[in-house]
Amino acid sequence: MDSALLPFALLCFTSFFTLTNPLGTMPVFLTMTHGMTEKERQSIVRRATIVSFITIMVFVFAGQFLFKFFGISTNGFRIAGGVIIFKIGFDMLQARYTPMKLKDEEIKTYADDISITPLGIPMLCGPGAIANAIVLMQDAHSYEMKGILIGTIALIYLLTFFILRASTKLVNVLGETGNNVMMRLMGLILMVIAVECFVSGAKPILVDIVREGTCFK
Repeated sequence: MDSALLPFALLCFTSFFTLTNPLGTMPVFLTMTHGMTEKERQSIVRRATIVSFITIMVFVFAGQFLFKFFGISTNGFRIAGGVIIFKIGFDMLQARYTPMKLKDEEIKTYADDISITPLGIPMLCGPGAIANAIVLMQDAHSYEMKGILIGTIALIYLLTFFILRASTKLVNVLGETGNNVMMRLMGLILMVIAVECFVSGAKPILVDIVREGTCFK
């Protein structure tokens, strides 16, 4: 195996798992589906993970087209993506990851099918995950790396499906303390990834500025 493939695979897995954050989504999911049967919950989880995966795949393959269409530079997007991911990681580090703030009366007014919004988008497939997908696709310089990226995303959403499906049992096992510890750890990892993303985008821009300044002298 190419020496660059394993680090890339680990980066894909850790970044997407922390951004998707199925463990942090469990309490919110259980609140939104309070009073529903286990069969109804499983149906919602299945649709939500499928919708999230398809949405991510659209941005993975359409990312370059969007860059050209809107005239966005890859480095500029890396910087913006780094800021977004850092903010999410910082909130998780403070153990205050709240994808959506819901009032009790708002939960009751949800339609029967909440799998697309808010569970699928933006909870399981938010701006951080979308930005991460586009950036990593830009970094995938070979077909092997692209295959690893797509396979890892599929694996993450498969794990998300099983985790949310077993959310009632897992919440009881982890408890509030265990969930907070996991959230802080994932938040720290996410912040490190965000800094790397920001630096990789800012460095070429700064180099170009220095070059232009040297040329004008």
